[in-house]
Amino acid sequence: MAPADALALLRVAGRHALPLPLAETMLATWLLAAAGIAMPEGPLTVTAAPGLVLSRDGAKWHLAGTAMGVAWGGDAAGVVVLAEVDGAPHVALVSGGYTIAEHRNIAREPRNTLVFDTVPDAVAPSPLSALDLRAAGAATRALMIAGALERITAMTTQYALDRTQFGRPIGRFQAVQHSLATLAAQTAAALAAGDIAAEAVGEGVDLLAIAAAKSRAAEAAGIGAALAHQIHGAIGFTYEHSLHYFTKRLHAWREEYGGEPEWNERLGRHLAAAGADALWPTLTAI
Repeated sequence: MAPADALALLRVAGRHALPLPLAETMLATWLLAAAGIAMPEGPLTVTAAPGLVLSRDGAKWHLAGTAMGVAWGGDAAGVVVLAEVDGAPHVALVSGGYTIAEHRNIAREPRNTLVFDTVPDAVAPSPLSALDLRAAGAATRALMIAGALERITAMTTQYALDRTQFGRPIGRFQAVQHSLATLAAQTAAALAAGDIAAEAVGEGVDLLAIAAAKSRAAEAAGIGAALAHQIHGAIGFTYEHSLHYFTKRLHAWREEYGGEPEWNERLGRHLAAAGADALWPTLTAI
């Protein structure tokens, strides 16, 4: 299966607020495959935390350090670690020998702290860098954002048709129609950004395309979540209503693997360095 086709599944996962480490397992197996390490059974997670030290003593490898914010770290059968050894990226597969501190993001998804002091199951040099992993992770979040926005757009449109005020559905009021149109436009932009992000992860990693995609999807996430809650009114803020399962994920995912400031800065620096003559050709090539 082509990477873009596989990553497209993440849009479906976002649409259903899937409470499983699908994106993390995809990233982990991508790293393992690139390094030529056999893939274990079960769900996986991944980290490239700067505090991790992978060292070698003869034929024996050792991994030590702390990784924070590891998605589904307490639920995975193994952790794939990307760390540098003598300035070169290496991949390590770890299935035990680490402690887990439970933490969660705003959407109540596990984002654990893992403390390593162990011998990895396997280690191999990697053609992929920590920046490649961060970009691929950003691509997964762009796709998940697009799926969640699809869902809340459908939910919000239906609510506007069902909820009546002053004797008619609120969806017939011009102000609400304007908000629904803006929500739909943001969703369309996020879907396009997700498609760009999926295509940008293949034989290589297109950092420029992912920077544009993640930034635009993150912007749509913030606007879309606000509009959905505005139209739903008070009911949308209750714990019993399903809207928060998606809007809280939108707010969490827009920051994971870099938010708008980080990717906009990377995009801006590239365009500034390329010069004025390269601006239009670069933008139209994304």
